[in-house]
Amino acid sequence: MNELEFLTIRENLRIPMHELRFRTSRSGGPGGQHVNRSETRVELLWDVRHSPSLSKTQRHRIQQALRNRIDKEGVLHLVSSERRSQQLNKQAVIERFVALIREATMPTKKRLPTTPSEAAKEKRLREKRRRSEIKKARRKADMEE
Repeated sequence: MNELEFLTIRENLRIPMHELRFRTSRSGGPGGQHVNRSETRVELLWDVRHSPSLSKTQRHRIQQALRNRIDKEGVLHLVSSERRSQQLNKQAVIERFVALIREATMPTKKRLPTTPSEAAKEKRLREKRRRSEIKKARRKADMEE
């Protein structure tokens, strides 16, 4: 297979174009006779659950990150109908697909627990004492009335 038959998402993830299915339909909205007669809306369908291109980890990350766009059968649905040309909509939906999958497969950074500095602790305690004094002063004024 040549380079045009794959979508390179990351260095360790390439998706063959034959795994993607495209459906076309009429686009809604204004456009007159052109929009009523031509099928410019493009829907990209990709079976995440059964894709042989994904590792277990990648599959899990994609299913978690894009769960709102994946149906019960495990198929990802993306739609593009912004342009008046079917070819431009197809390019747009492919670009969005690559961006979404790249984002979804990005490993999450581990959070390193940190401890506050001595200065930060002292500042916090100083502020707590100040607030306490303000509230005490308020309380005494209330008692006199």
